[in-house]
Amino acid sequence: MREAFRRAFPSLAAVILSLVVCFLAVAATRGGLGTALDAFAGMLWGAFGDWPRFFGGADSGVLLRPLGEAATKAALLTFTGLSVAVAFRVGLFNIGAQGQLMVGAIVAAVVGAQVSLPGPLHLPLALLASAAAGALWAVGPALLKLKRGVHEVISTIMLNWIAVSLVENWLVVGPLRAQAQGDNSISGTAQILDTARLPLLLGEASRLNLGVALAVLAAVGTWLFLGRFRRGFEWRAVGLNADAARAAGIDVDRAMVEAMCLAGAFAGLAGAVLVLGTELKYPAQLAAPYGFDGIAMALIGQGNPLGVLAASGLFGGMRAGGTRMQLFGVHKSFPELIQGLALLLVAAKLVWDRLLARLLKPKPAGGAA
Repeated sequence: MREAFRRAFPSLAAVILSLVVCFLAVAATRGGLGTALDAFAGMLWGAFGDWPRFFGGADSGVLLRPLGEAATKAALLTFTGLSVAVAFRVGLFNIGAQGQLMVGAIVAAVVGAQVSLPGPLHLPLALLASAAAGALWAVGPALLKLKRGVHEVISTIMLNWIAVSLVENWLVVGPLRAQAQGDNSISGTAQILDTARLPLLLGEASRLNLGVALAVLAAVGTWLFLGRFRRGFEWRAVGLNADAARAAGIDVDRAMVEAMCLAGAFAGLAGAVLVLGTELKYPAQLAAPYGFDGIAMALIGQGNPLGVLAASGLFGGMRAGGTRMQLFGVHKSFPELIQGLALLLVAAKLVWDRLLARLLKPKPAGGAA
């Protein structure tokens, strides 16, 4: 328990401090503590359900709708956060989750709209195709690093821009653009078929869909794999010291390729969940850079899959509730400021380590003589 607290402390302290700083900033710029309290309460109710209204006699929709929005955003952040965290475990920095998400999303849109199959086959095929597309987009940087010494940060960033040009600047506005209906132009790709949609878990009362359950399973499964299986141990050994791992007989090249494939598959699944669960097509442009946000989730979650899940749940909820802050003169993107500040504070690892050492320093067993 002590060791778990030591690992989680920097993230917990960073999140709490970022909330306090941003709360004071709202209070200083928007009319005092009362307005700040109202704005942050609005974000809370918009994220996790408006419990005061529910207990005041409102229907269950005031709980289910916000929870659905928060959970769907958290699912996307979980998948992209896992994408970055898995690569971390073998010592690679996957900056390319955004591009991998985009290719996964466009493949989901194509399979979902242009392949006709029964539901029990159509949805799994779309998910698997998206994961495979993300994995293929990610394996290139791993091979370039191993064969030519190209740093993965450079290659994955370049592939992000290639994905933007390929998907949004060509396919979505060109060959895959939805056909206009009469005088009405339609942006993005064609609507996916109902057989490819992720099932809603609470019916029409909420947008909560199966993608949330898949994200939780992915996080728990990754945690078990890295902590309980031999291959996961080998990945961690490679990340700690590749030369020592190679000397111990571990196939370092294979571990890196496998980890990057899994990282890309997770990002591709994020794209699939976005298209098959909420957008129901590939829009003209993706609304948010979830792939880049995955970097923040991985760092705030300390690279631990369960930590990524917790961070994604928190910040996914904040993003869902951010729209309610507009009622009090605070821009809806304010939760992203909280996230960015928390990320900066987590990066100050040396400060937290020293503070924690003081907090956990054993007290002398007796007074001076």
